[in-house]
Amino acid sequence: MIVYKKTKDQFLTDVADSNIEDIILASLKTSLNRKVGESEYKSWQSSLQYMANILSSNSIPADTGVAIEYNIPRTSNRIDFLVSGQDETGLEHVVIVELKQWTEIYKTDKDALVLTRFKHGLIETLHPSYQAWSYSTLLSGFNETVYNENVQLKPCAYLHNCTDDSVVRDDFYATYTTQSPVFCKDEKLKLREFISRFIRYGDKRDVILRIENGKIRPSKSLADSLVAMIKGNQEFVMIDAQKVVYENALALAMKSTVHEKHVMIVHGGPGTGKSVVAINLLVQITRKELLTQYVTKNSAPRTVYESKLTGTIKKSEISNFFTGSGSFTNTPSNYYDALIVDEAHRLNEKSGMFQNLGENQVKEIINAAKFAIFFLDEDQKVTFSDIGKEEEIIKWANYHNSKVHKYELASQFRCGGSDGYLAWLDDVLEIRETANNILNTEEYDFRIFDDPNALRDAIFEKNLADNKARLVAGYCWDWASKKNPSAMDIVMPEHNFSMRWNLGSDGMLWLIKPESVKEIGCIHTCQGLEVDYIGVIIGKDLIYRDGNILVDPSKRSTMDKSIAGYKRRMKETPEETKALVKAIIKNTYRTLMSRGMKGCYVYFVDKETEAYFKTKIEVKSI
Repeated sequence: MIVYKKTKDQFLTDVADSNIEDIILASLKTSLNRKVGESEYKSWQSSLQYMANILSSNSIPADTGVAIEYNIPRTSNRIDFLVSGQDETGLEHVVIVELKQWTEIYKTDKDALVLTRFKHGLIETLHPSYQAWSYSTLLSGFNETVYNENVQLKPCAYLHNCTDDSVVRDDFYATYTTQSPVFCKDEKLKLREFISRFIRYGDKRDVILRIENGKIRPSKSLADSLVAMIKGNQEFVMIDAQKVVYENALALAMKSTVHEKHVMIVHGGPGTGKSVVAINLLVQITRKELLTQYVTKNSAPRTVYESKLTGTIKKSEISNFFTGSGSFTNTPSNYYDALIVDEAHRLNEKSGMFQNLGENQVKEIINAAKFAIFFLDEDQKVTFSDIGKEEEIIKWANYHNSKVHKYELASQFRCGGSDGYLAWLDDVLEIRETANNILNTEEYDFRIFDDPNALRDAIFEKNLADNKARLVAGYCWDWASKKNPSAMDIVMPEHNFSMRWNLGSDGMLWLIKPESVKEIGCIHTCQGLEVDYIGVIIGKDLIYRDGNILVDPSKRSTMDKSIAGYKRRMKETPEETKALVKAIIKNTYRTLMSRGMKGCYVYFVDKETEAYFKTKIEVKSI
C-alpha cells in the first residue's frame, strides 16, 4: 500500500501549496483507516519540506517518481520516502530514504543500535542506516518485480536536524553506513548527488507502482532455513523491534552471572517474529560458547526443527539445542548461561506425563539459567494448565533476584503482514473490540466455504505449489482412529465428508510430511508453526447467537484435555470458570486462524455462525 505517489514536480507543488501533510493524512484515513498522532503529522510538515529542498534541482528530472509512506508487504512497516527513475543505461533504481528528526544521538555497544531522545527521554533504537538497509533487503527478498526485473534498491538515511555526525558515522556502525549512507543537516548537496547518481532520467515505466503490484514470492520458512542458520548464514534480516530485542537479549546473555541474573519478557502477537528472534538468539549465543537451549512446552516446533537438522549434525548435538519446558525440575541453579523460552504462554505449573513433577515451570527455568528470555502472547493460552503470563514471570524473577526487562514485538509478518486481519480477528471473535469490524479481503486472502469438501479441495490445490497448506479443526470430534486405524474421525454425513486426525502416524511432523495434507491437525500439533494457507473447520464449540459470540464446551471431544474438569470447576468457581473456558475456546480459534501467512479458508459447522462471519467481510472482486 502506497499512501502517496506522484511525480517530483507534483510533489514540489503539493509542498509549496503547504498541504502535503493534509493530503497524506486524508489518504491514510481513507485507505488504511489509520489515525495519526500530532507528532507524526508535524514530522511530515518538517521532513517533507527538507526533501522538497533536496529534489528542487534540475539534476533530478521533473518526471522522477516520488512515493511517501510505502507499506512493505507482509509487514506493518513503512518506508518514509522513495525516489524512482533510471540511470544513464536505462537501469531502474529506487532510492529508499529513512527520514529522522533526531538532533542528539549516542553510541551503544550493541550492533546497529543507538540512543536518541524521544518524548519520554533517551530510548534505544535502530541506527537509521540499518533501518533503511533492512527494508531494502526485505523488498529484494520477496518482491518479484524487484527480483526478476533487476530493480536496483539504494537505501540511505537523512537526519536533517542533526549537526554532529560523529556517532552515526562511527566505525562501529560502518557495516551498515557503507551499504546505506547517512546524511546530516549540512549535507543537502551530498544527498542530492547521491540521488542524482542513480536517477538521471525519470520514472518512465512507473517502477514504484509495479513494485506495489508485484507478486510476493514465498517467504522463507523458519524450519526450512534452520540448517543454514545453524551453519552461520544470515537467513532472516531482523527489522525494527526484532533487532532491538535481539541485541538487548544477546547483551544480557553475555553479562548475566550467578550474582547478576536477568529475565527478559517479550510480548508479541502471531507472526511478529518471536520464533525468528528466538532461533537467531539460539544460534548466536551458542556461537559465543555459552550453554543455551531453545525451550517450548509444545513439542511440535521442536520436532519440526529437529527433523530439519537430522543428517546435518549429530543427533546428540541436536538434542542439546532443543528441550521441553518440563526438563528443569532437577536442574542445578544457574546451570545454563541462557534459556530461550518460545510460546511461554503455554508453560505449566507441574511437569511430566502425569503432571506430578516439579513445582512451577517458570520458577524452575529462571532458577536454571543466569539469563532467561520468555516470548509471550497471552491470547494464545489454550488450556486450563497454561500459566504463562507476565505477572507469573515477574513473581518468580523477583524470587530469584533477577532483573526484569520488558519489550514488545509489533511488526506483523504472518497473515500477509496485515495488522488489519489480526485486529479484525480479535473483533469478530469478540476477544477485544477494535476499529476493524469489517475485513477487506483484498488485504488478506480470507474465504468462507459452504461445504467442507470445497474447503479441503482448495487446500489440496494450494498445497501443490510448495507443500505449505494444511487443514486444522477445533477438537470437537473424537480420535476414533487411535484404536481403529481404519476409522474416520471428523465425519459430516450430510456432506459425505470424512477425514482422519493427524495425531498418530506423523504426529508433530504433520506440517512438513507431504502426505499429511490428507489429514487434519489441531491446536496441539500446529501452535508455534506456520504455513502459507490454513484451512480451518470451526466446530459447534464456537457459535453466534443473539448478537454475541458464545462458546459451548460440551461440544468439545472428551478426548481433548484442554478444558478437562470444567464441569467440576463450574461448581466451585462458576464465573471464573466461564470466563476462562470462553477465553480458551476463542484463543484456540484465534490461533488456528492465524497460522496462514497468505490466507485462511474456513468452514463453519454452525450455519448461523457462518452467516454472522459473512456479514463481517468485504469480499474481493474476482
